[in-house]
Amino acid sequence: MRPFRISIPDEDLEDLRRRLAGARWPSEVPGAGWTRGVPVDYLKDLAEYWRTGYDWRAAEAALNRHPQFVTEIDGANVHFLHVRSPEPDALPLILTHGWPGSVAEYVDVIDRLTDPRSHGGDPADAFHLVIPSPPGFGFSGPAPEAGWNVPRIAAAWVQLMHGLGYERYAAHGTDLGVWISLTAAAMDPEHLIGAHVSFLLTPPSGDPAELADLDDQDRARLAYLGSFEADGRAGYMHIQSTRPQTLAYGLTDSPTGQLAWIAEKFWDWTEGDSVSRDHLLTNASIYWLTASAGPSAQLYFEMADQLPTSPHPPAATPPLPVPLAIAVFAHDAALPIRKLAEPRFPNIIQWSEFEEGGHFPALEVPELFAADLRSFHRALRSGAGGAPVPAQRPAEEPSLEGARGSADR
Repeated sequence: MRPFRISIPDEDLEDLRRRLAGARWPSEVPGAGWTRGVPVDYLKDLAEYWRTGYDWRAAEAALNRHPQFVTEIDGANVHFLHVRSPEPDALPLILTHGWPGSVAEYVDVIDRLTDPRSHGGDPADAFHLVIPSPPGFGFSGPAPEAGWNVPRIAAAWVQLMHGLGYERYAAHGTDLGVWISLTAAAMDPEHLIGAHVSFLLTPPSGDPAELADLDDQDRARLAYLGSFEADGRAGYMHIQSTRPQTLAYGLTDSPTGQLAWIAEKFWDWTEGDSVSRDHLLTNASIYWLTASAGPSAQLYFEMADQLPTSPHPPAATPPLPVPLAIAVFAHDAALPIRKLAEPRFPNIIQWSEFEEGGHFPALEVPELFAADLRSFHRALRSGAGGAPVPAQRPAEEPSLEGARGSADR
């Protein structure tokens, strides 16, 4: 394991600005708005701000405020933030993002979660945070070979937490991070004591009796999930799960292409302008500056047989052996149905519904997101769904036995 600090060369930033200045723009159907994809005027404005107004160095400094490391696990480089709480008995928590997210997704909640005392909260709710990027994403760099699927990433996360000296820990995931977190919980229930997710798909099993008691809200959510394919929202998923390499050429060579590919999802899966342009561009910049478009899409290819509506990979077949908390944010890409979730996950100890927020709640509604994780922490301490969580002090100096570090940018 080696300390890591982000330091993008000036020439890479200049190359980005040069490419943005020379962008070649497509035509569009008049009056189409967002129905056929990202409108040209919207993307031109965003790209111009990326070129002339956005400050990558400020974003870089915000990330570099926190301790970062790279290590090698199972042959792959893994970049992660490791932020210890000032509270020695804090609960270790691994936070996993998905696509098109990054470790920057959690920057605004790090202080709230590690130091609730300074934010008017109970110090007993504090977490030690581990925030990795899966191989293929961001500063972890590309996976070294085929086969880096959800179970393999989950196994790497288990090894990472054990290597850091955490005998008892919890997990949070959103987007693909949900699959990874649930799979890790199924693999390591003796140590991973609870999972919190902010995105869970609950497609029906096919049994008509399962749908008999659904109310109007449930049926609306089911219809919206069913429309995911019909209205084109799953287009990105089909491409990334079948031809990720072909897609990679355009997105790796064109920053406007990369920006459009990501901006569409932030527009579709969030509430209005709940994610600032700077946050959106930090996320897009990480993908661009690390050339992550193709490597991150490979994960969809690896899990193609589980897309688009499987609620969990085979390794995490319910019932989940640990307590589960589900946070539902009203403007997410799809919303779970409690009456369908509970029979599959009988260990649900917390179900929260929020009228604000969407697919990136740590960016959109950081206070709500942090409060829900603290509530989950309290539920675990009380013994809901199992034995109470004992206090734990982390090792003074974390180490990964047998792991080799390698520097990225």
